[in-house]
Amino acid sequence: MNIVLVGNQNSGKTTLFNRLTGNNQKVANFPGATIDFKEGSILNTDMTLVDLPGITSLSPHSPEQEITLSYILNEEVDLIVNVVDITSLERNLYLTTQLLGLDIPILVALNMSDKLRHQSTQIHTKTLEKRFNVSFLNISATKNMGITELICKIQTNDYLSGKRPPIYLPPVEQEINLISSSLDVPHKRYYALKLLEDANPLTDEIISSQNKLKSLYAEDLYEVFAEQRYNLISKLITYASSSISKYELRTEKIDKILLNKYLSIPIFLIIMLVIYSVSVGFIGTLSIDLISEWIQSFSNFLNNILIDLGASAWSRSLLIDGVIAGAGVMMSFVPQLVVLFLFINILESSGYMTRIAFLFDKLFRKFGLSGRALIPFILGSGCSVPAIYSTKTIENKQERDLTIMLTPMVPCSAKLPIITLFASMFFRTSSGFIVFSLYLLAILVIILSAVIIKYFFKIKPSTGFLSELPTYKLPNTNYLFKDVAGQTWDFIKNATTIIVLSSVIVWVLISFNFNFVYGVPIEESILASIGKLLAYPFYPMLGELSWASSVSALQGLIAKEQVVSSMQVIAGVSGSGDIFTSPMFSFFTTASAISFMAFNLFSAPCIAAITAMRGELGSFKKVAFAVLFQTLFAYVLAVVIFNVLSLGGL
Repeated sequence: MNIVLVGNQNSGKTTLFNRLTGNNQKVANFPGATIDFKEGSILNTDMTLVDLPGITSLSPHSPEQEITLSYILNEEVDLIVNVVDITSLERNLYLTTQLLGLDIPILVALNMSDKLRHQSTQIHTKTLEKRFNVSFLNISATKNMGITELICKIQTNDYLSGKRPPIYLPPVEQEINLISSSLDVPHKRYYALKLLEDANPLTDEIISSQNKLKSLYAEDLYEVFAEQRYNLISKLITYASSSISKYELRTEKIDKILLNKYLSIPIFLIIMLVIYSVSVGFIGTLSIDLISEWIQSFSNFLNNILIDLGASAWSRSLLIDGVIAGAGVMMSFVPQLVVLFLFINILESSGYMTRIAFLFDKLFRKFGLSGRALIPFILGSGCSVPAIYSTKTIENKQERDLTIMLTPMVPCSAKLPIITLFASMFFRTSSGFIVFSLYLLAILVIILSAVIIKYFFKIKPSTGFLSELPTYKLPNTNYLFKDVAGQTWDFIKNATTIIVLSSVIVWVLISFNFNFVYGVPIEESILASIGKLLAYPFYPMLGELSWASSVSALQGLIAKEQVVSSMQVIAGVSGSGDIFTSPMFSFFTTASAISFMAFNLFSAPCIAAITAMRGELGSFKKVAFAVLFQTLFAYVLAVVIFNVLSLGGL
């Protein structure tokens, strides 16, 4: 038996899938979290369960909605479990009225019913069943309420499956029935409705039916059908419920403040300032100093042991200055990343980030984007790779390509160590504010870049961002900590794999000359020889021919974390445990520090992100343009920042 879960985004569909199959999947509180459908077996049964992407109607406007509709119409489906968010009944039942036009049995699961206990609303399922002639069942996927009853109903076919009732007014129903009678396909009622909505009718019969309805209603037929669905739902809810959800009332009260015309943007900026002040400023300052001391103490301890064991100088340097220094410096940033990931995930799962997308929609549309682009940008603060893949939710191809090209310019978690390192050194008492300011700069850079790319690719103005704003919800702590743990573990894996390997390579290149003689002066090493050739392009942004800074910056193409690790390895081999007391990096001033940060923030991303861009853009030419544009833009910006600040005496 093949069963599909169909429902709106944020209806709890994926949570129900996890509950029924025992599988885990990310739950995010903004539209478009699930793109590819998932498949599993209901626990202790041989019934197949498919979790289709969230969809608001059977008129697809995005790739994930097309996936859902195509599966329903073309695959063998024995039962549709329509997952409905009972706290947003009118919005969710709109899809239900469309599903009734299909020749597939339907069982409606009223999810989040546990929340009715905390409000004065009572939904009479019998009233809904009588009108729609399908079964309705109260469940709560998060609380495991009604799940056993749902499985039993599916196993025993204990659900209504009789003749579908009329949804529209008699004139519309008459024309639907007339066209249906001439069709020889499954789901006749669904296709009859689509033919009536078609702007280019195929037969005289359809033209005649359209003309009758247009003369009667004097409106676009799509709007006529939608209005009649909503009128039916509105009247039905009036009969079946007693009051407005307190969650909706609470959401309305909160939105009056958070979505206020004058307060919304300042509140958002204050929230982000607090996040970065706490994670980078307070936690970052404490963690870097403390963990750096621990690593230094451990390195000294290990060095003494190796000396006692008679280890050679090169092997001690490889382990301490290469492996431990490279990976250790990244570990000092883990606490602040955990706090940052925690804050961002709370904002996502609470429903606030969907509202931020709505707020920025009007601004973004002027530059070829829409509020949809904000979701990849938000995900990009964690990692550019999943952020680039998340652009699948943007249906406009030009807008999607533009978003893909701009997403790597968002400061991701791998770039945070670069920002924190310099901010903690040159702006110790205000490092959180500096990081926040750089994120504001990133917004300006993205907007300016969008204008330039829009000109090159002749991108048309984006359509508006249509999105239902979910009610505010407390994050599920289980999923919240799983997401934070997963993101943190991904960062640590990079620090212990790519970073260690790259750090060892840097150590080899800086410890040997071209004759492979160990212990040569650092200026005569292989790395220095290569770096001296690369130092000239970086001079306009650093004011110094620094080969060490140049090779470190270029290693950001491997992984942005490697910039800091490389600097630490070079500093360690040069005889200094601290980066900025090393003669290789002691030249940095406030101006060169900010310009170096800007270049690394906005230049070409790591190899993994470039690969993701290649897959989503589907064109090597577009990827090459994006990488060259990002690097050139970052270079020009860094040079301008350095020279302006230098003129100011910084």
